[in-house]
Amino acid sequence: MFLLTAGRVGSLLSRRALTLNTTRTASHEHEVSEQTDMSLPMYWDRLDTPLPDKPYRDVLSPADKTLKQKEQGSWKQLSNQEKIALYRLMFNQTYPEMKQPTGEWKSVLGGMFIFLGLTGLVVLWQRYYVYPPRPVSLEEEWQQKQLQRMLDMRINPVEGFSAKWDYEKGQWK
Repeated sequence: MFLLTAGRVGSLLSRRALTLNTTRTASHEHEVSEQTDMSLPMYWDRLDTPLPDKPYRDVLSPADKTLKQKEQGSWKQLSNQEKIALYRLMFNQTYPEMKQPTGEWKSVLGGMFIFLGLTGLVVLWQRYYVYPPRPVSLEEEWQQKQLQRMLDMRINPVEGFSAKWDYEKGQWK
């Protein structure tokens, strides 16, 4: 009995060692994507947040560095293009650019119409090929004959159907 248990434990341990080795080698065969550290300040253009946590461009070229040096002085000496370039170092978009409408509503509306069209086609297919034919009792002629039969039988003559029918004139009261 003990030998049987020891043999099973040995086989389980050897299987576990095999799986550990295969997972270790398998984990080194593919690339691991970098994770963004969400605790660091991030940049985004938002209408409700006028000043983001960090500037748009962190790494500056030599021309941008000289422009930043000019920024320390009087702004009257800067040209409009230099002011715009300084703005673009700090922000990606202006407020009018952020407020500019996108064409996203067109794709959403188009997707809805495609979905509704496909749903209509499925319903139409089901109506022709899945559902049984309409019963005869739903046809107008059948219902008129049934009504006449109920009146001839004088069904519920006190308060119901037959009470509202004038049998002498042959019309509804």
